[in-house]
Amino acid sequence: MSSLSGVPVSLRILLLIHFVFTVSGVQKLTLTPERGSALNISRVRGSECKLCTGAGRSQSCDTSVLLKDNSPVSVEFKCSRPEDVFKVEIVRTIECTAKSCNGQIHQTDFGSGSLMDFNRSFTWKLKASAPKAVQVGFAKVGMRQISPSVSCADGHTYTLKAIQDTGEVVIGRYCRTGTISSAQILNQGSFSLEVPAGQKLQNGQFDVSVGEEIKSLAKIKISLPPGTSSSELLSPNYPDSFPDDDVMDFYFQFEAKQKATVHFLDLTQPRCLKKETAVEYHSRGRGALVLRLTDTQPVQNQGDFSLTLRNCEMDRRRAGSPGLSLKLKVSTSRASSPVSCSVDLRKMKGLSLHVDKRRRTSECEMKINSVTSEKITVSSDGVAQLSFQDCVSEDLQVSAVTAVGCSQLKDCPKPPVPLLVPVLPSCLPTPLSRVTWTLHPPEHGTVELMSSSAPLRQALPGQPCNDSIINVSEGDGTMIGRFCPQGPIQKLQIHTSVTVTVTSANGKALRPSVKPVLTACLKEEIPERYIFTVSPKKDVPVLLASPGWPVGMKSYSTISWIVSIPPKMEAHLMFANLSQPKCSKGHANIRVQRSGSLEEDYSRREDEEAESEITVSESFYLNMSNCMPERGDFSVITKITLQKSKSLLLTIILSVVAALLLICVTVLVVVCVVIRKKKKKLDHQVSIYNPNGTSFLPGPNGFPKSREDNESHVYASIEDSLVYTHLLRKGVEMGVYGEFDTYRPFTGHTDSQKPLVSKDASADSTEAAANQQFQVPSQTGPPLPVRPPSHGRLIVDNEIYETNNREEGGSERMGPRLDPEGGN
Repeated sequence: MSSLSGVPVSLRILLLIHFVFTVSGVQKLTLTPERGSALNISRVRGSECKLCTGAGRSQSCDTSVLLKDNSPVSVEFKCSRPEDVFKVEIVRTIECTAKSCNGQIHQTDFGSGSLMDFNRSFTWKLKASAPKAVQVGFAKVGMRQISPSVSCADGHTYTLKAIQDTGEVVIGRYCRTGTISSAQILNQGSFSLEVPAGQKLQNGQFDVSVGEEIKSLAKIKISLPPGTSSSELLSPNYPDSFPDDDVMDFYFQFEAKQKATVHFLDLTQPRCLKKETAVEYHSRGRGALVLRLTDTQPVQNQGDFSLTLRNCEMDRRRAGSPGLSLKLKVSTSRASSPVSCSVDLRKMKGLSLHVDKRRRTSECEMKINSVTSEKITVSSDGVAQLSFQDCVSEDLQVSAVTAVGCSQLKDCPKPPVPLLVPVLPSCLPTPLSRVTWTLHPPEHGTVELMSSSAPLRQALPGQPCNDSIINVSEGDGTMIGRFCPQGPIQKLQIHTSVTVTVTSANGKALRPSVKPVLTACLKEEIPERYIFTVSPKKDVPVLLASPGWPVGMKSYSTISWIVSIPPKMEAHLMFANLSQPKCSKGHANIRVQRSGSLEEDYSRREDEEAESEITVSESFYLNMSNCMPERGDFSVITKITLQKSKSLLLTIILSVVAALLLICVTVLVVVCVVIRKKKKKLDHQVSIYNPNGTSFLPGPNGFPKSREDNESHVYASIEDSLVYTHLLRKGVEMGVYGEFDTYRPFTGHTDSQKPLVSKDASADSTEAAANQQFQVPSQTGPPLPVRPPSHGRLIVDNEIYETNNREEGGSERMGPRLDPEGGN
C-alpha cells in the first residue's frame, strides 16, 4: 500500500489499488478513498455476485459498499467479471457561502487496473447559500444539450440536476463543445460525469462560484456565435414533464448585428388547474412580453434577451395525463441584408480585382456568383456578381493588380506605360487600398521607372512618406526600396522583373487620378543590376540607401547612382550606417568616380580602412557591389550635401582682391598725374641768387608774412658806399621794394652774421626758411613767369651790400646778371 500527496482538494479520488490475486472467479482489491470523498460500489443488475469486505470471521458481503475516511479497505468480488455487474461512483461535495465556494471541479482519474474496466461516474454535490445560487462555468469548452437517448462522441456525458423538496429535477444532459456557457442552480443540486468502462478519463476543470439571486429552478446562459447558427435546448426532465407550477430561465447572448428567432418543437402541454403555461421575453430597454406557447414567437433583433418558461398547476389526477415538455430551438442570422455588386473588368486591360478579409473573426460574408468565399478574385477581362453581408469597411481590403510585359523587345510598348490608380465600382463595401503593377521585361531586359509629376526619394528613418508609399521589389519579392514623391531621384533602372505597389501612407483609400503614379518603360539590358539617376538640390541633404535596406544587398548584386552636380557646386558624401560582410568570394566595394574621368576618386573594400567622408567637385558615379557573404550583410546609407565649390570661392576672393588693386592703382595714377601737373606748374618759378648765401623763391604765393609784419628790410645803419639808389629805383619800378621816407633802426641780420639760408643747410633746418616756402635755386633758372597783379610786391633781398673790390656789373662768380622779368 502506498499513498499520493499534493492532489488538489477536489472531487478527485485517490484510489490505490493493489491487485492480490484472481482464483476461481474471485478478485481481491485494496482501495483507499481520498480524504473528503466517498467511493460507492453498487450492483446495478441482478446477479449472484457478491461484494465482500474484511477478512476471516469479520468479512461481510453485500450488493454495495461505501468507502470513506481515507482508510484502506480490502474488497473481494465473488465472481469472475464484476465489471459487468457493478458500477463505481466517486462523490465529492462543494459548498458555497454568500461570497465564495470551497472547491472547483477537477476531473482527474487516479484509478488504474481493474477500476477502468468498470462504468464510472464522478459526482460533485453542489450546495448554495440562499438567496444566492451556485454557478458552474463552462466558458472554456462550452456545453451542448442532448436528449437522454443520445451519447457523446468522446464518451464523456455530463448531467446537471436540481434538488427540490419534491425530488430531483434533471435540468439537462450535455456534451462538451457547445454554446452553453454557464448554469446556475437554486439551493442545491449536482453535476456529474459518466464514463463508460474502458474509457480513459479526460482531464478538465470547471469553475464553481457564487451565482445570482434567482427565483427560478435554474438559469442557463447561452452564448451564440457570430454569423448564422442555431442551438437546441430541452425543458427540464425532458421527455418527461416539467415540474408542476415551476419556472425555468434561459438567457441568450449574441451580437447586436444579429437577429434571433425562437421556435418551440415537440411541444406537449398539460391540462392546467390553475394558471396557464406561458413564455416571457425580457430584453434591455423593453418591457416584458408574455405569450402563449402556441403563439408565433417574435424575432429578437435588439441584442441579448432572456426567455422564461412557466408551467401551470397541472391536473395529474388522471393516469397518463400529459405534462409540459418541449424542445426549444434558437436560430441566429445577420440582421442586415446582403449588398450586391457587379464587376466588369473587360475594359481594364490586364487588371484583376482582389477582396480579402483583414480579420479572420470578421462576420462579413462574401459571395462571388452566389458561392460563399473567404477571398474573392475577379480575373482579368472577367465579369462577376459579388455579394457582401455584414461587411464593414474596416473588415475588408480591396486591391488591384495589373500585369505589363513582353517576351521580345520589339513587342514591348513603345511609349511609356502610365501606372494609374484604376476607378473601381462604387458598390464595393470598401474603397481601393492597394494597387500593384507587375512589370516583366524580355530576357536580359530592363524596367525603367520615372515619375512624371515629381521625382522620388527613399522612405528612410527621419524622412517618412506623407502621402503615398511606393514599394519597389524584384519579381521574386526581394525588396529594392520604399519611395515617396518629392525627392531627387529622377529615374530607376532595374535589370529584372519588377513589382510596384502603391499604398496610402496614412491608411486612407487611394484616390484615382489622371496623373500616373509612375511611368514604366521596358528597355534593353543595362550593365548594372540597378541604376538610379539622382539630381540633388542645394541646401537639401539627400539620403541614398542600398537596395533592400536595412536588409543587405543580394549576393553579387551591383548598383550605380548617377549623381548630377550643378555648376559652381560640389558634393559632400558621408557613408553612414555602414554594415560590412565577411566575404567568402569576391569583395564588397564602394567606388566614386567623376563623370568623364578614368581615375577613381574613392575606392573602399570591405577589408580596407578608408575615409567615411569625401568631397566631389562635379557630377560623378557612386558604384557599389556585393560579394558572396560568409556572414553579415552589406548595407549603407549615403548622405549627399551640396555646397558652393571652394575653387569658385577662391576665384571670387582673387577677383575682389584684383579689383581692389586696380582701384588702388587707378587712384595712385590719378594722384601722380595731379602731382606732376602741379609740379610742372611750380617748375616755372625762378629763384634769385643772393651773393651773401641766401636765396629767395619769388613764387606766386609770396611770403607767409606781409612786408608790414616783417622788419627784415629795416637797417639800423648803412654805408654810403653800399647805397645804390638806382637799384632801389629799379626795384620800385619792378614792384619788388616798397617806398619808404625814412629808415628805422635795424635790429635784424647784419653782415657779420651768417646768411639767413645757408647753401649747405636743408630746406627745413631754419624755421624762417620753412615758413617762407623757400626753394634751393638752380645755377641757371628759367625766365620768371608773368605774374598776376596780386603778386606785384615781391621781395628780392633783405640785405643789399657790395664790396669795394667788386664792380657794379657783378663778379666772376655770379656771371652776367639777369634782370628780373619786366625790369627796366
